[in-house]
Amino acid sequence: MKTRTLTIALMATTLLSAPAFAADGPKSTAHPALWPAAKSQGLVDPATEAFVDGLLAKMTLEEKIGQMIQADTASIKADDLKTYPLGSILAGGSSPPLGAPDRSPVGPWVDTVKAFRDAAAQRGGTNIPLMFGIDAVHGNNNVVGATLFPHNIGLGAAHDPELIRKIGAATGQETAVSGFDWAFGPTLTVPRDDRWGRAFEGYSEDPQIVRLYAREMILGLQGAVSEGQALQKGHVAASAKHFLGDGGTTNGKDQGNTEVSEQELIRLHAQGYVPAINAGTMTIMASFNSWNGQKMHGNKSLLTDVLKGKMGFDGFIVGDWNGHGQVDGCTPTNCAQAANAGLDMYMAPDSWKGLYDNLLAQARSGEIPMARIDDAVRRILRVKAKLGLFQTARPWEGREGVVGNADHRAVAREAVAKSLVLLKNNGVLPIKASAKVLVAGSGADDIGQQSGGWTLSWQGTDNKNSDFPNAQSIYSGFKDAVEASGGSATLSVDGSFSDKPDVAVVVFGETPYAEGVGDLKTLEYQPGDKTDLALLKKLKAQGVPVVAVFLSGRPLWVNPEINASDAFVAAWLPGSEGGGIADVLVGDKAGKARRDFNGKLSFSWPKTAAQTSLNKGDKNYAPLFAYGYGLSYAKPGKVAKLSEVSGVTAIAANDSNYFVGGKTPAPFEFRLLPTTSVHIKPVDAGNVQEAGRQLTFAGGVPASAEIAADKAFDLTFQTNAEIALQIAYRVDAAPSAKTTLSIGAGKLDITSVLSGAKAGEWTSLKVPLKCFQSAGTDVTKVEAPFSLATAGSLTVSISGVKLTTDPTGTSCPAKAD
Repeated sequence: MKTRTLTIALMATTLLSAPAFAADGPKSTAHPALWPAAKSQGLVDPATEAFVDGLLAKMTLEEKIGQMIQADTASIKADDLKTYPLGSILAGGSSPPLGAPDRSPVGPWVDTVKAFRDAAAQRGGTNIPLMFGIDAVHGNNNVVGATLFPHNIGLGAAHDPELIRKIGAATGQETAVSGFDWAFGPTLTVPRDDRWGRAFEGYSEDPQIVRLYAREMILGLQGAVSEGQALQKGHVAASAKHFLGDGGTTNGKDQGNTEVSEQELIRLHAQGYVPAINAGTMTIMASFNSWNGQKMHGNKSLLTDVLKGKMGFDGFIVGDWNGHGQVDGCTPTNCAQAANAGLDMYMAPDSWKGLYDNLLAQARSGEIPMARIDDAVRRILRVKAKLGLFQTARPWEGREGVVGNADHRAVAREAVAKSLVLLKNNGVLPIKASAKVLVAGSGADDIGQQSGGWTLSWQGTDNKNSDFPNAQSIYSGFKDAVEASGGSATLSVDGSFSDKPDVAVVVFGETPYAEGVGDLKTLEYQPGDKTDLALLKKLKAQGVPVVAVFLSGRPLWVNPEINASDAFVAAWLPGSEGGGIADVLVGDKAGKARRDFNGKLSFSWPKTAAQTSLNKGDKNYAPLFAYGYGLSYAKPGKVAKLSEVSGVTAIAANDSNYFVGGKTPAPFEFRLLPTTSVHIKPVDAGNVQEAGRQLTFAGGVPASAEIAADKAFDLTFQTNAEIALQIAYRVDAAPSAKTTLSIGAGKLDITSVLSGAKAGEWTSLKVPLKCFQSAGTDVTKVEAPFSLATAGSLTVSISGVKLTTDPTGTSCPAKAD
C-alpha cells in the first residue's frame, strides 16, 4: 500500500473555523417549507403500483425485512441467500468477485451475480429479484478493462453537460454488461474545503455546475425511467449521493459535522438534488456526515419530511457503508432509528446477518411500524419493477465488445482533453510534434496514479499498468503523438538523459487515495519532501524547457513548482485515456496547436497553503487563480513569479505511518518500559541497512515496547473504514510467556502468532482496528498505536508498523485476559 504523510498547520487562525451558528442558533431539524419543490418523474404509474400491491400482499414479514438489507460480496456466500431473503448485494471498492482475484475482468463478475441470483431462486416464497450495486464513480472502475473517465473534479472544469450525459450512458452500459443493475453515482457534493479527501468526487465548489450536471448524468445512466426496462436497454439505476452536506464538514473532515444554517444547506448542498429527482433518479444515498450534530442516517426531518415530502422523491433511500451504525444509540447490527428516520435500504456489508435478526425483532415488537416497513419495501419494489429486474431477459449481461470499447474510450479521451486547465504558459506550449521530448516524473507512465482512488480497489493503490489492458499512460500518449510526426519521446522517470531534449514534460502529483484517508491539514504539496520540485529545478538548471503536468484530486499550493516550470497544466485525475493530454499539449510539426485548451477552474486555486476553504463569493476572496480561470493558446496570459511563502508552519501530522525505513516519523517515537528489561538495536531488513529494529525482552518482569506520540489522535474514521494495523516482523527468539499487542486499553493475545512464526523469516500481521476497539481501545484518543508487552523473554525484529486499507490476510487475535 502506498501511504501518505499529512501535514498540519500551526496557525490557529487557519485551522480554527469560526462557528457557523450561535449556541442558540439553527439545530438539526429541517423545515420543509423552506426547501425547493421537486417531483420524481416516471417512477409511479398505476400499473407498477398495482404490481407492487400484489407482491406486498404475498410477502412475509421476513421477506419484507430482507428487502431492506444489502450485503457485500466479501461478507456473504451465495448459499446464504437460500436462507436469508435479502434484497440487494453490493461489491464494495475492494471486494472481489466470488472465487476470483480482486482485480478481475467482466467474466468473474457476471459469474458472481449469477451465483447469487441462482441461490436466491432456490429459497422459495415470493420471487423478488436481487439488485446488484457497485461504486461505478468514474466508469465501471472495479472491473479490469473498463473505460475510466476523469474524476468529477476534472469533468467540472470541462463545463460540458452534454459530455456528462455521454459519460453516464457509457458507464451504464459497462456496468450492465458486468451483471450489475445499479451504479452508486452521481456524486452531487459541493466541496467547500479542499482538505477533504473526497474533494475530487465533486464537480465544483459552485452548486450551479452540480445543478447542470445532475440531470445529465442521471439520464445517461438510467435513460428515460418512464419507458421502463432500463436494464434491457443497457441502462442501470443511478444513486444521487450523498444526501446531504457531505462537502461542507468543518475543516473538511470526512464523515464530519456540517455546521451551517438550514438556508446554507439548501443554497449550497441541496441544489443538485432537484434536477436529479426531476430526472427520475431511482435511488438516493444517505451521507455519513452530521448536520449540526445529528447524523444524516438518523435525520427524519431531512430524509422523510424534506426528501420524500417537499422534494417529492418516490424512489428509495439507501444507506452508506454501515453508516446507520454511526447514528446515536445504534450499532451496525442494531439500528431501528435509521428505518424510522426514513432509510429504506441498509447498506450492511458485513453486519447484514445481525441486522436482519434485529430488524425482524423490532418489526414484530412494533418498534418499527409496519406502515414504515411497507413504505420502504414499496419503494424498493417500485424501483426494481421500473428497472426491469422482474424481466428474465438480460440482453446486455456479459455482452462482448462493450467494456473498454473504442467509442467509450473516445468519449473518455475527449473528456480528458476538455478537462485540462492551463495555469501558466511562457511560450513553451504547444510542443512541436517533431521535437525530442523527455517525459519524466512519477506519474509519467503510471495509469494507476493518473486514475486516482476508486480504481480497481477502494484506495486505488498498488495497481500496475498491466491491470489496465484497455488504457494508455500519459507517456504513451506523448510517444504516439510525436512519433507520428517524426519526433521522439523518451521515458525517464528521474529526468536523466544522455541526449539533451528540446523539452521535458514532467508528470507528477498526488498518489491515489479515497475518502478520509485523503484528508489533509493544509494544502501544501509535498511538505518537507520536495522531490518533484527538485526534479523540475534540475531540468531547468540544465537548460531544458519544462512543462509540468500536475495530477491531483484538488487544487494545492504549488507556487514553487509553478515557478520552476515554463508551463503548468492542471490535469486532475484523467483516468485511462492518457492520450487526451498530448492531444492538447502537442501541436503539429511546426508547433501550431492542433487543439486548444478548453478547461476553466471549477475550484478556486489557493495563493497560500492556508487557504483551505476558498470559494467563489466568500468574503475576502483572494485566490491565486480565481474560479473560472484558464489560459488558452487563443487567449494567453503571463504569470509573474509567485511567492514561495506557504503561509503555514508545517510539521508532520502523521496518523498512519508509525515505523518505516528505519525511522519513526514525527510525531512518533519508540518508548521502552523498563529500559533495564527491554532493549532496542538497529538491524538490516529487506536488504536495506538498519531499516529494522530488534526488540529484546529479557524476561522476569513485565516489560513493553511501544510507538507513541505526545498527544492523542483520533482513529474513528480509520476504524469504521475497516483499516488495519500492519506489522512487518521477524521472530528471532520465540516468546517464553504470554505476549500482547495493544492499542490503548485494547489488548490482544499474539503469543500463538509469534510462537507459530518461522524463526529468522520476515512475515507480517494485519489486525483490523475494530479488533482493538472490541477489546477496549478508545479509538477517539490514541497515543500509542503499537505496544508489545510480555513478562517473558522474546526477541523480535520490526521493519514496519503502519495502517493499511488492504484487507487481504487480516486476522483478529483473541482478547488478552
